[in-house]
Order: sequence, then structure tokens, then C-alpha cells
Amino acid sequence: MLELSGLRDAIIDGNDKLALQITEEALRQEVNPAELINKWMIPAMDEVGRRFEAQEFFFPEMLLAARAMKLALEPIQPLLAASGVEPTGRVVLGTVKGDLHDIGKNMVGYMLEGAGFEVHDIGIDAPAEKFIEAVREHNADILAISALLTTTMPGMQVVLDRLDQAGMRGGVRVIVGGAPITQAFADEIGADGYGENAGSAVSVARSLMGKD
Repeated sequence: MLELSGLRDAIIDGNDKLALQITEEALRQEVNPAELINKWMIPAMDEVGRRFEAQEFFFPEMLLAARAMKLALEPIQPLLAASGVEPTGRVVLGTVKGDLHDIGKNMVGYMLEGAGFEVHDIGIDAPAEKFIEAVREHNADILAISALLTTTMPGMQVVLDRLDQAGMRGGVRVIVGGAPITQAFADEIGADGYGENAGSAVSVARSLMGKD
């Protein structure tokens, strides 16, 4: 008999091949895809986030776990879409114009997907207009903006200003994060949330969606 707890363990251990193998076998046995996510995948990533916060895990372990979760999600996502299951929320994610860093952004995207969010990653070096277009196109609930350089931080304010000018600020919650970003900066530019790391970004996103 298939032991589904092995899916949780495989994700935590960063064993992407085993995570995918268990997921595919579970689907062949007609296990509910939503059960796989809610009972095993999300708790696995919650545990990864807890270990990261406690400094029991570091960035490499967190990245391996996130990749394992992302691979395991691939055969599930089309089934969820076909069944009409609503995501936890819709997120547009990107790095501001002038900033070419994407590792932290990618990690946040993986973690959000593991938490049941529908993520639309617009990439790096994204001008404000690209964020606005993506929010409108995907009817996003949350806009997550990343910057790794102090010189590109002001680009976050530009995005928020464009949202205001487009009359869209009231319809989307904005989370900011990245190495130089602080809670004080987030408050200063009027962001709705600040993610110190990928785990906390997921917690903030859940809170903004009323899921915590």
C-alpha cells in the first residue's frame, strides 16, 4: 500500500525524483489531488520554512525542498485546473527594473505554489508597466515585488505609484522583499506586507488572503 507520508518526507529531504514518483503513483491510485497538496505538500513546505527560521535548514536545503515540491506539483496542476479547484490566491511575482537577480524570487514562487497559490512570474528587470499589465491580465490578488540592490529599491515605489495611477491599488495587496528591504521601507512606500525570506513571504500572503 502506498504510504503518502513519504511524499512529505521526500519534499523535506529535497528528493525530487521520489516526490514525483509518489505523486504519480498516488494519482494512478486515484488519490484526490487536493488531498496531496493540503495534507502532505503544504505541511512539508511549512516544516521546511520552520526549519529555515530555526536555522536548522539553510538556503541550499530550502532550495532543494522547493524544487522537489515544484516537480511533484507538475502532474497535479492540470488536474486541479480541470476540476475547477480555486487556488489559495493569484500572485504576480517579479524583480524590479534594473535588477537581474532571481534566486530569491524563484524561491518565493516555489514556496507560494507549494502553499496552493497560482503564481505568474514575470521575471527579472521588469518595468512598472509589466507588473501592472500582469496584475490586470491575471486578476491578481497579490503582487510580490523583489529587489536585491539598494539602487533598485526605489523601483518598488514606482510600481506602487503606477498601480495608484491605474486605479488598481485597492484591488491588489502588495508584498515586497529582498536582501536590502526592511519592514520600515515597506511601511514607507505603503506596501501591505514584507517578506524577510521565502517562508515569511508565504505566511504574509496567506494572512493577506485571510487563510491564517
